[in-house]
Amino acid sequence: MIGAIIGDIVGSRFEFNNRRSKEFRLFAEGCYATDDSVLTLAVGKALMKAGKAAPREGPGRGAGFYEALSDLTVKNMRDIGRRYPDRGYGGMFARWLFSRSPKPYRSYGNGAAMRVSPAGLASADEQDAMLLAEAVTRVTHDHPEGIKGAQAVALAIHMARTGASQGEIRVRISREFYPLDFTIDAIRDSYVFNETCQETVPQAVECFLESNSFEDAIRTAVSLGGDSDTVAAICGSIAEAYYGVPADLKSKALGYLDDWLRAICDQWEAFAPEPRTAARGTA
Repeated sequence: MIGAIIGDIVGSRFEFNNRRSKEFRLFAEGCYATDDSVLTLAVGKALMKAGKAAPREGPGRGAGFYEALSDLTVKNMRDIGRRYPDRGYGGMFARWLFSRSPKPYRSYGNGAAMRVSPAGLASADEQDAMLLAEAVTRVTHDHPEGIKGAQAVALAIHMARTGASQGEIRVRISREFYPLDFTIDAIRDSYVFNETCQETVPQAVECFLESNSFEDAIRTAVSLGGDSDTVAAICGSIAEAYYGVPADLKSKALGYLDDWLRAICDQWEAFAPEPRTAARGTA
């Protein structure tokens, strides 16, 4: 999930001051870890705890696992989110975060996709990726378009992690989720800030599909404009699974996290399964 965190941090200073170019310093004054990073870490922590709360039943996961995961996602997003209350949460999510009785609120916002990367990274197979994504998403974003956005990203991550080519990922996302009938260069000048999955997830996926390295994916995502931190977080999460992450970028990003959040990253690194194929070259 470090890929999502890097994308979030790099894109954070451009969210309301878009940079329509791939030429910029990745880490600079104004960068910080927003709600995208905090909630990604919360979902990761929930996944790590879910195995203890509902062990696997036979060769796969039983329904109890996904139910427990949803409950743990609520607990960890609320516990961790409240610990970092000033990270730029959306209005509906902020009300959910501090509510006495948190309930899903039919959202199809891109928050569903920005935090879902642990589901794709920890998935055992494609069906598991889809079920994990739904379990961590439905607790807030229970609108079909919210779940669709999260599942599209989780599937892309799973495919990237298990050896699929960019062309194969394009075919599946286009066929099952969103038509990817545009290029980033063609939409860059007209693309505007949008917080829906429908107008963020396909664009973030396309940024990855047009990339040739992890860093290039992040630069392409930021250059698109719009909701820069979230577009880059989504793109970065897929790019991590496909390319791996350069050690220097990982080190710089971890420096933006306090010891408590960094500890979750360390726990995740020990927990997450290794990619089944060697990472592609990084730049």
